[in-house]
Amino acid sequence: MIIGVASLLATPIITLFLEYLFIFKYLFFTFFLASVLFCASVLFVYQQVEAEKFSAYECGFNPFEDARCKFEVKFYLVGILFLIFDLELVYLFP
Repeated sequence: MIIGVASLLATPIITLFLEYLFIFKYLFFTFFLASVLFCASVLFVYQQVEAEKFSAYECGFNPFEDARCKFEVKFYLVGILFLIFDLELVYLFP
């Protein structure tokens, strides 16, 4: 009697697992392929460290002043007004 109840309870779980088996295979294959490609790129690509790559800006210009300077309020207002009117147009033209 107990074996019959256990087999009835186990059957829907197995069928549910079999329905998602394709998704599990796909996820495993994508993670495996991504890790193989990443490892191959690290092993086979010539890695050259340059001082220019680690400089502050790659364009060649040194920064003029601190990047954390205060902006004027009108820049924020223009951005907020753009968002408001952009969303308004979305609702006007469905």
